[in-house]
Amino acid sequence: MSEIELRARNFLSALRHCQHLQMTVEQADQQGLVLRLPYSEQIVGNPVTGVIHGGAITTLMDTCCGISTVCYLPEFEICPTLDLRIDYMHPAEPGKPIFGFAECYRVTPTVIFTRGIAYQDDRAQPIAHVVGTFMRMGKAVDQADLAKQIDKGDA
Repeated sequence: MSEIELRARNFLSALRHCQHLQMTVEQADQQGLVLRLPYSEQIVGNPVTGVIHGGAITTLMDTCCGISTVCYLPEFEICPTLDLRIDYMHPAEPGKPIFGFAECYRVTPTVIFTRGIAYQDDRAQPIAHVVGTFMRMGKAVDQADLAKQIDKGDA
């Protein structure tokens, strides 16, 4: 397993709501990230048709775009979502998993720009397109170091 894939898996495993939704990393490398959201009754938005709720797809794509930053940056950084736009093309087919693909296409000292798609069987037939921006806040600080900085008045 590559270091990028390991970072992506570790990041995903730290997100409790993603664990609850049973999301998994399917691929992670410098070209981007693919996450899998399995179909389940708990994410159905319309019980009559079995169509997945748009909120579940939004969660998948926000997570996918956010974690794609670890595929591009040389070290893990904290990068919260600034903006996320999703254009839905058509409903997902009931009973099938949804995949999210995201990549970083521009990185500045303060903002990372991402784009991606949600799909089921074929990336060429997207369920949704997404673009997202994420704020760069720097490397993660370990708790002991943060406590020292607070004690010294540097934080």
